[in-house]
Amino acid sequence: MPDKVQSFLGTGWGFPPLFIKKPDIVKMVSNEEDIKESIFIILSTTPGERIMQPEFGCDLKRLAFEINDSTLIATFDHIIYHALLNFEPRVNYINTEIINRDELDGTLYLQINFKIIITNTRHNIVFPFYLQGEGTNVPA
Repeated sequence: MPDKVQSFLGTGWGFPPLFIKKPDIVKMVSNEEDIKESIFIILSTTPGERIMQPEFGCDLKRLAFEINDSTLIATFDHIIYHALLNFEPRVNYINTEIINRDELDGTLYLQINFKIIITNTRHNIVFPFYLQGEGTNVPA
């Protein structure tokens, strides 16, 4: 049996889960990586997707067809702030910035800036947000 990972910031399964046949273990992540994966899961989950936690997640999908303007970034900021406030107690949310817009592809790359409370260190993740819903590239 492998040594247990000790981390004061937390340890959990990696996402997506990776099962290693020998020595029959699940890939684990710790520290800042665990927090970043947790934030990514929160942003990727639509409320109502989890049966036992119907309020868990961040309702970003409702913004998929919104106009790409200054109001959109304020809406992102508001939604992400509340999601992290409710579901990731290890961080303080700072802000969201659009770091890249691919108008042709319909993709915004959001940089979510946050501070890990216990270590007082700033970090960020880049989250791809797709402005076009699935099924928009259907051939005629």
